[in-house]
This record gives sequence, C-alpha cells and structure tokens, in this order.
Amino acid sequence: MNWRRIDGFHPPQRSGRVFLAVLVTCGVIGSLTACESKKRARLNPKEGLTGGVLVFEDDFERAETGEAWLNRSGRWRIEGGRLRGQNDRNEGLWLNEPLPGRVRVEFDATAESEEGDIKFEIFASEQRHQTGYIVIMGGWRNTVSIIARLDEHGDDRLEAGLSAQKGRSYHFTVVRTDNALRWYVNGKLALQFRDEEPLRGSYFAFSDWTAPVAFDNFKVFQL
Repeated sequence: MNWRRIDGFHPPQRSGRVFLAVLVTCGVIGSLTACESKKRARLNPKEGLTGGVLVFEDDFERAETGEAWLNRSGRWRIEGGRLRGQNDRNEGLWLNEPLPGRVRVEFDATAESEEGDIKFEIFASEQRHQTGYIVIMGGWRNTVSIIARLDEHGDDRLEAGLSAQKGRSYHFTVVRTDNALRWYVNGKLALQFRDEEPLRGSYFAFSDWTAPVAFDNFKVFQL
C-alpha cells in the first residue's frame, strides 16, 4: 500500500510564537504537595502506550518514498517493502505531515551492520538535523544509546548501554503527553527525557550517518 494520511485529521495550526508552560502554585497536603501528586500521575510510564487515533501510517510497500517524505540527501530508498538508508550524513528522510502535540509514534528499526547506529529525530522545528530531539540506538560504533536535545554531543544528553544487534528488528515506540519524551524498545522503557521547556517543533525524520539501516511499519497516533 501507499502511505496513508487518515481523513479527518487536522493538525493544530502553529505560528512563529513561542509557547510557554503555565506554572501553577499548589498547596501542601500533609508531606506531599498536590503538585507532586499530579506530577507523578502525569509521568505514568505506561501512559500513551495504547489508544489514541491513528492519523498517519506508512508500510513502504511501493517503489519510491513519495510526496509524504522529504528525501534531502537522495540516499533513502525503498527495497523489499522496507525503507533503507546509508551514508545520509544526517540529512534525514523528513515526514512532511506535522506531528500532533500529544503523540505516539511507532515503527520497526533494524541495524544492517555491526556498527548499529539506528537514528531518528522528533519534534524538530525545521526539517533539518539537530532542531529537535535526537534518539540513537547503538551510536558511536554501537557503544551507547541516547536521547539528546538539539545537540547529539551535548552534555545534557541521556545515555543507556543499549546496543543494536545486526539484522534484528526492534520495535520502537516514542510517546509524549506532557514534558517527558519516552522511548521504548520492544515495549520496555529505554530512556525518558524530562524537559522543563519542551521543544514544540512538529517534524519527524529517520536519520543516518554512514551505517546501513532499515525501517518499516511507521504509525502516528494522536493522543
């Protein structure tokens, strides 16, 4: 099948203005404030893993990437019903459809070499590298996995000791319902990036440096 935008989905209009979070002062209830109680509820690690409305999907069962995607480097191709990339050097294959603010994104990802280096970017303000969050499994020659904010080499990035096995398909799920970006691998929480000033961009990209990688079964749910 071709990529599919679900009829009836109207993403929120975005302007050049910066959206600021409103801080609410809460009263104290015993030794636990109402704010703390609400914060714990909001950061439920299972929230958003199910449900929602499917607003976009792509199973890559065709010959070309098509108009739904911006293939900046021209190095992304579809072969055997899967999206493949190599030597992209962070140009990215960018989804032209904007993401909802509360969203779950799911897809299958495979490292096709021992190098690992499965990469994607999300909530970017532009269809350009390092304008959002960068998520990498098995980066730097398969030695570390990260979530980074605007700079994949930044001091504020989160790290986990996950590596990618060559040829193995991993199911990635990314959820944001509040100020935390949660990344799951095969249903297990890999990393959670809590951001007091969440990035409000709307672009998603599959990305790559030089290692061969493959992706499939891409879905976007509005939560």
